[in-house]
Amino acid sequence: MSWFVLVVSGLFEAVWATALGRMDGFRPGPIVVFTVALVVSMGGLGWAMRDLPTGTAYAVWVAVGASATVAWAMATGAEPFTLARVLLIAGIIGCVIGLKLLPQE
Repeated sequence: MSWFVLVVSGLFEAVWATALGRMDGFRPGPIVVFTVALVVSMGGLGWAMRDLPTGTAYAVWVAVGASATVAWAMATGAEPFTLARVLLIAGIIGCVIGLKLLPQE
């Protein structure tokens, strides 16, 4: 369950990062989305860290958030869609899967 919560928290990291980029000063809509997503994201990360090692949990959370943020930006046209970007995101995801497969002590 901790891994599931951690991945969902990472996805909410992508939401708040995207909202942060869309604030354009202090527009109320993006501020509300940012605040709610930030609380959910940090809360889930903290919850997952009760059962998972801090370093692993943080690395997975950042990787999921960063990958989802870039994927969303490419899907919406905010960033160019290139093979190199896709391969690099796949590399990040592969490393996260590797961390999950390592034995937990």
